[in-house]
Amino acid sequence: MLKDLIDLTKPRLLQLNMFAALGGYMVAAKWDIDFWIMFWMLIGSTLTMASATVVNNYWDRELDKKMERTRNRALPTGRMKPGPVLAYGLIMGVAGISILFLLVEPITGWLGLIGWLVYIVIYTMWLKRTSTWSTSIGGISGSMPPVIGYCAVTGEVDAGALLLFALLFLWQPAHFWSLAIRRVEEYREAGYPLLPVVKGIKRTKLQMIPYVFLLLPTVVLLYTYNYAGIYFLIISVVFSLIWLVHTLKGVSAKDTEKWAKTNFLISVNYLMVVFIAMIANTTFS
Repeated sequence: MLKDLIDLTKPRLLQLNMFAALGGYMVAAKWDIDFWIMFWMLIGSTLTMASATVVNNYWDRELDKKMERTRNRALPTGRMKPGPVLAYGLIMGVAGISILFLLVEPITGWLGLIGWLVYIVIYTMWLKRTSTWSTSIGGISGSMPPVIGYCAVTGEVDAGALLLFALLFLWQPAHFWSLAIRRVEEYREAGYPLLPVVKGIKRTKLQMIPYVFLLLPTVVLLYTYNYAGIYFLIISVVFSLIWLVHTLKGVSAKDTEKWAKTNFLISVNYLMVVFIAMIANTTFS
């Protein structure tokens, strides 16, 4: 039971997003840390994200039965009942958003609420079932963690918040499409109109390129506007170029399965490395 409750929150995704939220906080705080604000920001944003993933699992429970990757989850197998799972998700959401509103900054509460609504209503309930734009538009919610972390310090959305939003927003499509290419037949059978299902794998590879390419000016601007230092710039530009080159190679790759697996791994490590560099090389106040 406990394992299922944890798995419903998609803990690996939560860890990555918590790290992004911490990165956003550190960029704004410039090592002048209010530990209580940071603590409550991490708790509130994590509960909000966990709520969204649990409600997503609730809403997708019938479709999850059709995919090998998801059919062994707690709801499709019947190990847990839908009602308690929905209550579990909503309670966490109310708790998380309340913490952000009351114990952090009101704007972080609004950002958490917007992210939650985009993920559940626009992405899960609507676009995921109807449009190839689901991945890109759904990326709005996935881009909120570092912005929440940043705004916990500043109390406003400024250039730094927008650049952190852009970093996550641009990262997500190529990351997810790398997985979707490998699982394209499963998604097709389940009825999800993802880009590789509707437009084909070649089109998907081409559409990844502008997203990965635009990461370069994003990380450069984070340095230019003094949100991070020179070591961050060097590391993030090098890793952006590595990912861009590999993405470009995908257009002519003969072994698409191998290419997509490597591209997915690069994307995961890219985000971790860039945020580690950002935290370590944040400019001091």
